[in-house]
Amino acid sequence: MNDYARIEKAMAYMVAHAAAQPQLETVAAHVHLSAFHFQRLFCRYVGISPKRFLQALTLERGKQLMQSSSSQLDIAHTLGLSGGSRLYDHFVQLEAVTPGEYKRQGEGVEVAYGIHETPLGSMFVAVTPRGICRMGFVDATSAEELLARLAKQWPQSALHYRPEATGYAVEALFAKPGERAASLSLHVSGTNFQIAVWRALLTIPDGQLASYSRIAQALGTPKSSRAVGNAVGANPIALWIPCHRVIQQSGALGGYRWGVAKKQMVQAWELAYHSMLLAEEEPPANA
Repeated sequence: MNDYARIEKAMAYMVAHAAAQPQLETVAAHVHLSAFHFQRLFCRYVGISPKRFLQALTLERGKQLMQSSSSQLDIAHTLGLSGGSRLYDHFVQLEAVTPGEYKRQGEGVEVAYGIHETPLGSMFVAVTPRGICRMGFVDATSAEELLARLAKQWPQSALHYRPEATGYAVEALFAKPGERAASLSLHVSGTNFQIAVWRALLTIPDGQLASYSRIAQALGTPKSSRAVGNAVGANPIALWIPCHRVIQQSGALGGYRWGVAKKQMVQAWELAYHSMLLAEEEPPANA
């Protein structure tokens, strides 16, 4: 049996026996390998650990069960988990939301949205009481499509066109640092890895750039540049989560969800704006 066949057989076994939460040694024995060698082989070919794969299977099954059961404890036991806390951990680690938040799908949440003109183009903005949940360029994707994505993200929420409630998210972008609000909150959800990447993007200083590989190294996963790129592309909040600051290792711009021309425009604006602020902070030369 070659390595690909072993991995396929192991994954099929985990799918069929996910409710039993099989141990690493059990799955390894099924494909006639030691636990150590199976772990290395699986990670090499799949890109994640067997434990992570089983967690993902469990999470997806948990999502299905959420539609028909009101008891998180019953769902946890059906999935082969020891209790509701384990189910909670699976959701938070892989989806960055709690089971309750996932099941409610925005029920009871008021989401305001609006479209605002900016020097960089028209922007679609949506906010919840907890913060900004979506921003995107209308000239790259239609407002209707952006609204449809918002509705898909928050299917049970009440969406209201209220540009007076969303304008602050754009105004703060073009305000001088001393004129900005004390803090801005973001309300996003994603996998644990996506959230980690988006947090890393927030640490890139204004007017500076970072490569995908540098972000992967900062996360302690130096071989995950491709996965970092996918997470960057899934960023739901343009500009405030600065995915435009990420480039290829070679110095090439790389892709951008809103188009390469828009990425060039944003980078140029940010560099010029940052340079202007630095110049204003310099003390005047002595006469």
